[in-house]
Amino acid sequence: MTKKLGTRRVGVLAALMTVALGVTACGGSDASSDEGTEDAAQAITLGIIPSWTDGLSTAYLWENILEAEGIDVEIQELSEAAPLYTGLSNGDLDVYPSGWSEATHAEYMEEYGDDIEDLGAYYDNAKLTFAVPEYTDIDSIADLTGNADMFDGRIVGIEPGAGLTAVTKDDVMPAYGLEDDYELVESSTTAMLTELQSAVDAEEDIVVTLWKPFWANSSFPLKDLEDPEAALGPVEGLHTLARTGFTEDFPEVAEMMSNFKLDDEQYGQLENLVVNEFGSGQEAEAVEQWLEENPDFIDGLKG
Repeated sequence: MTKKLGTRRVGVLAALMTVALGVTACGGSDASSDEGTEDAAQAITLGIIPSWTDGLSTAYLWENILEAEGIDVEIQELSEAAPLYTGLSNGDLDVYPSGWSEATHAEYMEEYGDDIEDLGAYYDNAKLTFAVPEYTDIDSIADLTGNADMFDGRIVGIEPGAGLTAVTKDDVMPAYGLEDDYELVESSTTAMLTELQSAVDAEEDIVVTLWKPFWANSSFPLKDLEDPEAALGPVEGLHTLARTGFTEDFPEVAEMMSNFKLDDEQYGQLENLVVNEFGSGQEAEAVEQWLEENPDFIDGLKG
């Protein structure tokens, strides 16, 4: 599924600059240069981590919506959260369509937030979890203490730069005294899901770091572990984040993004279509079906 980092936007801008210089050297009119600048302004770059399917699903939904408005969309896939926030702050990316900015990514907002526009929360029930298979005989993160042998002393996590990884290392493991008996396996979301699938197929015990909304919660026989210390943090909203100046450059798009809202049913339906029913390479078709099944959605964006 992962593409190489897109460079089309930079390439287009460079090409336009070259053309503009060439026209000037040849005595061309300013009108051609102005037209080229206008074309460049109609390109919007969305940054995502493709294995985080909240951003994946919403990015392809926005691609459909914006291209229907005549705006060219580039989806750039990155592997970590830090480059997303860095890209927004320096203007290499226009929009991160699903930022966990209230709690999970709070450290990135502290560092880069002065150069980021928050267009508002589009979903208000996101949370971090630890999960085990339904057949595993524990019900709380506290029950991991003294049971390291059940899990080979491993908590299977995701990307090293993920907010969930930082919360697990810095808050959850210390709160429950797990540092000496457990290793947090930092890999990728894809690798975590592969291990989860293998364990479930073999009916073996495994504990993984997860979050909601995420399609895996309904596709695997899982249960969330209770968090009596509240170490995983609060329920939070998912936000649409943009580079500084985006609202000025794209006022109508910014207004639509500010009006963007998904409830649990809509979100689950969207992710299931994009990730499971259609899958990689058919995201556009999945979004088309979702929009057909939610015919009033577009009108809601325009107020």
